[in-house]
Amino acid sequence: MTRKGADFAGLSVALVTPFTTDGRVDVQALRDQVNFQIEAGTTCLCPVGTTGESPTLTHDEHEQVISEVVQAASGRVKVMPGTGSNSTAEAMRLTNWAAREGADAALMVAPYYNKPTQEGFYAHYKAIAEAVEIPICVYNIPGRTGKNIEPETIQRLAELQNITMVKEATGSMDQASQILAETDLTVLSGDDSMTLPLMSVGGEGVISVVGNIVPRDMIQLLQTYQAGDFATAQQWHAKLFTLCRDLLSLSTNPIPIKAAMQMLGRDTGHLRLPMTPLDESGQAKLRDTLAGYGLL
Repeated sequence: MTRKGADFAGLSVALVTPFTTDGRVDVQALRDQVNFQIEAGTTCLCPVGTTGESPTLTHDEHEQVISEVVQAASGRVKVMPGTGSNSTAEAMRLTNWAAREGADAALMVAPYYNKPTQEGFYAHYKAIAEAVEIPICVYNIPGRTGKNIEPETIQRLAELQNITMVKEATGSMDQASQILAETDLTVLSGDDSMTLPLMSVGGEGVISVVGNIVPRDMIQLLQTYQAGDFATAQQWHAKLFTLCRDLLSLSTNPIPIKAAMQMLGRDTGHLRLPMTPLDESGQAKLRDTLAGYGLL
């Protein structure tokens, strides 16, 4: 069947937010990132998520980055910014901003820290879905938020017209399979290394961190699988695996991806506290990984 949100199938990239040496948002570098992704053939850009250091951006900066990415994309690629919050009012404000600026959808992380009930999760998303017209992707990452949105709750959310996607980062193939079996939502992987396994049960793409540096390779994995060339898809999975693993295991995201982009000359590598730079041993390991992959 054709699923809601199917037009977002493929590679979405969770963009990093580049900073200048004095700590401001580097608008030109951000625009360069957008063009880099468009040239690679990326389906959708996802600024101001975890990878984009949204927790340390001011409200004005969060809105600025959304606006800059939408303007730089100029309709050439879809834009789905992060607009989630543990405050329903704040999430609604950010989502309305994104909609007014011309975003194609909103990526909304589950309310974090305050750990709502399942009814609270439902009411949170329902209130926002009824207040905006753009599609919403529910981002379920209990390792970050502290609580899982249970599949039964996602089934209820799927009945709302503009809840169209799930970014699945629970690590549970059973949960992903239940969502796919019992809803018409498009499911996107929230973990690079789980992309192929998720595709095998019906997922249709990934919102990727590693796509910041090798978007064409991630696209090859997706396209070869979709074409039925499973052996080649497995080869791409094996090639990408170590890179995906290290970018999310050497330290907390986005520390390793920013370090990698600095090594590749595509970012200053600057982070905002409480994020701190990758330590020397991590940098050595990352450099070896990038060299082994053929990037250095």
